Amino acid sequence: MSLIVLLYWGANTIPPAKLPVSEKKPAAGGMPQGPNTMKAASFDSLLTASRMLLPKTATDSVKNFESQLTASRDSTRLAVVFSNLSGIWKRNKNELIGNYYAGRAAKLENSGKNLTFAGQLFLKLMESEQSPSVQVWEAAQAAYLLEQAVKIDSNNEDAKLSLATAYIEGTGEPMRGVMILRGITNQKPDDIPANMLLGRMSLQSGQNDKAVKRFEVVLKKEPDNSEAMFFLAQAYEGLGDKGKAVELLTQCKKLVNKPDFSKEIDQKISALK
Repeated sequence: MSLIVLLYWGANTIPPAKLPVSEKKPAAGGMPQGPNTMKAASFDSLLTASRMLLPKTATDSVKNFESQLTASRDSTRLAVVFSNLSGIWKRNKNELIGNYYAGRAAKLENSGKNLTFAGQLFLKLMESEQSPSVQVWEAAQAAYLLEQAVKIDSNNEDAKLSLATAYIEGTGEPMRGVMILRGITNQKPDDIPANMLLGRMSLQSGQNDKAVKRFEVVLKKEPDNSEAMFFLAQAYEGLGDKGKAVELLTQCKKLVNKPDFSKEIDQKISALK
């Protein structure tokens, strides 16, 4: 994918509830075809490393709440302890451990909303994580939490979209993600987020004809969706229709109307002519 995508439609500019497929380049041959075989980091190892960075006052508080975890079997009480632990870690700038405990609390509370939020935050953390083994762990956590959210509310589209992203990007199980997205579009053929994700997957795997159909659905409902327009131009370029690609890129440039973007688009158009 082009640098322009990262600048104007990258994952960091989109709310967690509508996380897109990231702009990482796919492996040779397109999208990953099987589960991620990288060994995941363990929570114990992450927790041990994180404890070393805590100030003493926070360390004492963490130990206090951890002792309460071993002493209690009441789910309501445990949820409160997990929430308190989450707060300590987040106040000390550790979103990874803090979100883990937030997810544990949400599971005990049976809160679809909080499970969805925690799962989506793991996806955001995964996007910026430098360690592959930690990324795998974050993806697994995201998938688990979002699966629980969907079990609570099968109509939770935000959770479904994020779960599809977790399967596609993190666990390396794209077809599980595709099945979720197709389930959404079977019920709502013009659903914009699902069609955008399916379209971008089609682009990454070289299925440009399928990508065209998905992005045209989006543009039929949202004619000024510059992101869909840009990706549709890429799909037509992949099909060899350079004239249509240039037409769409020109429209997209007018919609976005930003100097840096226009410069990149002009260069791309020149290369197509």
